[in-house]
Amino acid sequence: MGKLVKLKVRPRKADTINPCVPQLTAMLGCWAVAQDLRNQSACAEAAKGLADCMRTSGGVRKQARPTINYHLARLGKNLMR
Repeated sequence: MGKLVKLKVRPRKADTINPCVPQLTAMLGCWAVAQDLRNQSACAEAAKGLADCMRTSGGVRKQARPTINYHLARLGKNLMR
């Protein structure tokens, strides 16, 4: 098996905090209390709050991470020597 001389590993980035967590928690709590996911009138206020938060938060899109096949092909060049 070959050696990887120039292998660099980047440190993990800190997790970002979602601003809509309290609204989502309220929605899930309402569903748990209502015991019926199809009854929309019981949790309408929580659903509206969550929808408003998600609409206004703007959300940050993550960049697509390369697949494992990309990394295998990239590292395979170094291993074949």
